[in-house]
Amino acid sequence: MAKIDFTGRVAVITGAGAGLGRDYAIEMAKRGAKVVVNDLGGARDGVGSSESAANKVVEEIKKAGGEAIPNYDDVSKASGGESLVQSAIEKFGKVDILINNAGILRDKTFIKMEEENWDAVLNVHLKGAYNVTRPAFIHMREKGYGRIVMTSSVSGVMGNFGQANYGAAKMGLAGLTNVLKLEGAKYNITVNVILPSAGTRMTEDVMPKEMFDRLRVEYITPAVLCLCSEQCKETGLYINAYAGYFSRSAVMTGPGVKFDHLPTPEEIMEKWGQVTSLENPKFFSNSTEFMASVL
Repeated sequence: MAKIDFTGRVAVITGAGAGLGRDYAIEMAKRGAKVVVNDLGGARDGVGSSESAANKVVEEIKKAGGEAIPNYDDVSKASGGESLVQSAIEKFGKVDILINNAGILRDKTFIKMEEENWDAVLNVHLKGAYNVTRPAFIHMREKGYGRIVMTSSVSGVMGNFGQANYGAAKMGLAGLTNVLKLEGAKYNITVNVILPSAGTRMTEDVMPKEMFDRLRVEYITPAVLCLCSEQCKETGLYINAYAGYFSRSAVMTGPGVKFDHLPTPEEIMEKWGQVTSLENPKFFSNSTEFMASVL
């Protein structure tokens, strides 16, 4: 296998001032990428701003001989996403890679979830990905190349108590990926999902210290670099990564049951075991493929 090399590539990474994003930026720069380090510099709940987070990462990259610029745009706003992508194009001439990594946490049980905390989390994770990806996607289509990574979570794909806003946003990113993988295919744009579990400021008080220490951010980065590489031609994948473990998750469909008449609710309930069975499931790459298999 040839070494993964990003020489000549331009990468935009949101939320790159700390944690996972910081590690992505540093490691991509080591492999030759020119990196735009985006970070608003706010607290874990999204409050406040500071230029220091992005600046420190850029300084670290430059000291190691790499190329990078800081960016402080708020990705939760459409104007912020446009400005971020434009800053990359103005400085480096293009955008080849986008990692949507920015995120905040405002955990509460659903009945205690105020609209403000619901909106704040979805605005950063889901709308933020829209705000940055759309201008980047337009540019990548014109250039005929792109690698996009969405940051989802097992909290969305599998569920996690007290994270209704976060889980909804993260599953939304998976749905966005399912569509963009189709719309980007003929333009050599791949769109994949990383589902990381790592010890960062987002998780430092929500998991035991022993687990926190084992879930080092460095264990996520190799998978992300694979998804961002030219060698990776696959698109629409959900890749789990934590503590040296890597796997694929997918939405699978069971064999089900087909009626040749309009069934009553009682008839469906009578066959409920077959309806809900996941024995010998299938993966469908799009909704048309699934409908065609049934009809």
